[in-house]
Amino acid sequence: MAVPLGIKRYGRRVEDSRLPTSREKRDEYAIQVGTDGYELLTYLYEGNAPEWLVRIPAVNTLRKVWSQQFYLFEGKVIWRGEKEGIPSASQFISSPYDTEAHYARKYTTSWVGYKIHLTETCDDDSPHLITHVATSAGPIADGEATEQIHEALQKKDLLPGLARPATHIVDTGYLDAKLLFSTQQNYDVDLLGPTRPDYRWQARANQGCAGADFHIEWQKQQATCPEGKISASWSEVVDNHGQETVKIKFAQKDCIACPSWSKCTRCGTLPRDEELLLSENLFSIRHYWRQEKSDRRSGEKTEEYTKAEYARRAGIEGTISQGVRAFGLRRAKYVGLAKTHLQHVLAATAINFTRINNWILDIPLEKSRISAFERLMQPSMSL
Repeated sequence: MAVPLGIKRYGRRVEDSRLPTSREKRDEYAIQVGTDGYELLTYLYEGNAPEWLVRIPAVNTLRKVWSQQFYLFEGKVIWRGEKEGIPSASQFISSPYDTEAHYARKYTTSWVGYKIHLTETCDDDSPHLITHVATSAGPIADGEATEQIHEALQKKDLLPGLARPATHIVDTGYLDAKLLFSTQQNYDVDLLGPTRPDYRWQARANQGCAGADFHIEWQKQQATCPEGKISASWSEVVDNHGQETVKIKFAQKDCIACPSWSKCTRCGTLPRDEELLLSENLFSIRHYWRQEKSDRRSGEKTEEYTKAEYARRAGIEGTISQGVRAFGLRRAKYVGLAKTHLQHVLAATAINFTRINNWILDIPLEKSRISAFERLMQPSMSL
């Protein structure tokens, strides 16, 4: 098989070449690449190519990449965009060298690869040792690892059990309403960490009509609004995201004459009679059944554990920093999720050996690093 201008077009790696500067030229180049790829795949799968060529892993990867990047329509190659249906990040092949490494983004940081989830002890009278290492694909949400981490710790017999419930200090991404309840119910573990704030306009307005200002009585299946009115109906449904949701509706006569109408809803003026039923004050509480118990436990933690208690989590941030700076956790040295996980386990083992050695030799923990500018300004700031 001979691809026209194949040597000129693909003789050098694409990162070593200069792409066309204009958008139109780049699109033409992409279509040409897609066309050449389809010709190659057609030859391999439908032509007289040796069967062993199709069994090469790189050929299978090429086929998957082309199906994600291009498609044929009336004999023409179309470069996929958002409208044409690009696969999600967890399915999209971001690197032909490692098909298990996917594109991920957190705040302003983006990468192609994996995530590491570390769990360590934080007792004051013993070295802080890493007890569990989990590795996941980059796009996987942190909360999806919480249950798996607790299950692994339970199998290792590292959870205190009913005699002394464990407290797991976590970042915001590792807890939500469902996890607050399920981890305590299934593993007798209390999650301690900041929950996601309410970004709805009522909460941002801070005028006393946010979801947290409604008093929920789960046993009675009713809610009381900030103005003291009791809900008229209570419905348990499943929303479009597959989440169990409780929808609470208040009576028309209570909402229409309410002085807090404009603070609570943006329905506007009184609608026509036939539309009243559809325009009642309706709000959705995306908490799971018996959420009140979860909120109560969270409230107890907030009172029992001060900000200094949650500051213990700074230790795991220090562990990640140590792993990145001293043990190369920032870069995956191997291809594939399994080998990358092995790298993470070996790095965690090395960190534990280092900490045990320092503990035996009475070497104190390092304090947070102070930048040169801060050290320079400290004498001036004390004046």
